Amino acid sequence: MGVSTSSPEKGISVTAPAPGVRVVTVDVPPVNALPVRAWFALADAVRAAGQDPGTRCVVLAAEGRGFNAGVDIKEIQAGGHRVLAGANRGCFEAFAAVYECEVPVVAAVQGFCLGGGIGLVGNADAIVASEDAAFGLPELDRGALGAATHLARLVPQHLMRALYYTSRTASAAELHAHGSVWRVVERADLRAAALELAGEIAAKDGELLRLAKAALNGIDPVDVRRSYRFEQGFTFEAGLTGVAGRVRDGFGKERM
Repeated sequence: MGVSTSSPEKGISVTAPAPGVRVVTVDVPPVNALPVRAWFALADAVRAAGQDPGTRCVVLAAEGRGFNAGVDIKEIQAGGHRVLAGANRGCFEAFAAVYECEVPVVAAVQGFCLGGGIGLVGNADAIVASEDAAFGLPELDRGALGAATHLARLVPQHLMRALYYTSRTASAAELHAHGSVWRVVERADLRAAALELAGEIAAKDGELLRLAKAALNGIDPVDVRRSYRFEQGFTFEAGLTGVAGRVRDGFGKERM
């Protein structure tokens, strides 16, 4: 196979390394913090991969030091409320595209998985992670809110709250112990491990897999789209009141 295509947005590519498997890869240096347009491009790529009748499993992967560092804070600082609204909508579309993908999505996570990265993997069907993977929502340190909906799909409720309030991260080993990470491997073996799981899934009947995905989404106890949209309202409120800007302006600076 090995067919490769690129999306109109630089940094988002799609490959077909094995029968029935499509790999959507994000590569936006230096840390995979995505600008608004890249979130929409990622959503389009995942949806298109899932809609391909030959696809039976999608792998969501990334190049570089970490899987995803969330939104591009510098873009928001420069663009104000209009860019913040765009980032909100872009994240909403990307997270929804993973959740609503017609076939199962396997996330292959290395290094840091922060902010928007949690929204992506929290909505995936399965997660394979490298030993150095760290999962967290540093939103309160960055003048934002959101994706607690998705972190709550990875860890128990009280741990989710503690992680959210402190901006701490959980390791791949910890998430594996909680049952949300399928397998933890050495970084060099991550892509192979994700493809192995995707291949096992892709060996099933494609039509039945699509029915299974729809059925499992239908019995979820939480409507992730509505829940996340509710959270986003508070993110925008923080922006309008100025508290987000105050916190964001201090991001990366030493606090007294």
